[in-house]
Amino acid sequence: MVDIALDPNMYYATMSTADTLHKAAELGFRFVELSPNHEFHLWHHYPKADRAFVEELRRAQRDTGVSVRTLNPVFNWSSPDEAERQAQVRNWRRLLELADALEVRDIVSEFSGDRNRASRSEQQWYRSVEELAPDFERYGINLIMEAHPYDFVELHDRALELVRSLDKDWVGYEYCCPHTFHLSDGAGDAARMIRSAAAAGKLREVHVADGFNHRANDGNRYIVNPPGADVTVHQHNAIGMGEVAWDEVFPTLREVGFTGIVSVCIFGWHERADEYNKAALARLTEELGA
Repeated sequence: MVDIALDPNMYYATMSTADTLHKAAELGFRFVELSPNHEFHLWHHYPKADRAFVEELRRAQRDTGVSVRTLNPVFNWSSPDEAERQAQVRNWRRLLELADALEVRDIVSEFSGDRNRASRSEQQWYRSVEELAPDFERYGINLIMEAHPYDFVELHDRALELVRSLDKDWVGYEYCCPHTFHLSDGAGDAARMIRSAAAAGKLREVHVADGFNHRANDGNRYIVNPPGADVTVHQHNAIGMGEVAWDEVFPTLREVGFTGIVSVCIFGWHERADEYNKAALARLTEELGA
């Protein structure tokens, strides 16, 4: 059995964070994973939530029966710029305080940093984790790391190495299905990557959405102008609107006995949000249970 959570990002533009819990309940979800938004924790910014916001979320949880299962903050704690890194560590400390107030015990996040200065960014990430470890441990909060396109580490194998190198039980790994082709540099070998994370005892969460292989067709699946621009394009589409091998993903998750968190994180289809999120919930319940 897994905990299936909704990332309500497609609803943030039209409703409050607390109201997204009501939407999740309407769609049939029992959990949410709160990704960045202006009310709570925006990308790389100090969290704006206050005590009233926390109480509003707690009331929404009581009223709906939907729990805030995870938070998904993105703070540039691997920045090569030391002043920026320190500011992001400050952001993390406030986020952990808010997570504790909401009784959230799992936080999934990204490596961030600068892929053009990967070595320096890696050094900064270790430094930030070292500084924040006492806070994570004091609150009893788990950290789940994902490699994200344009982070200083984008590949699955390297990211798993970094997670393992910390040698801390409270630090795990998240496999992101829509990043499958970035994680594997186009290979798309989802089953191998899932197995390796599970074998290391680090697979704690899976993000579910679809995407296309950016390496296919001579790299012209996406066209970016000017050619060679320093950007990374990817999608978070509905299941079936991409090239992720779901006939490998779901059987492999069952094979390794995965019982963690599965977050539905479909982006960019606001006009069909209810349809796509309900379909994802039905598919995940069928494939993995809930």
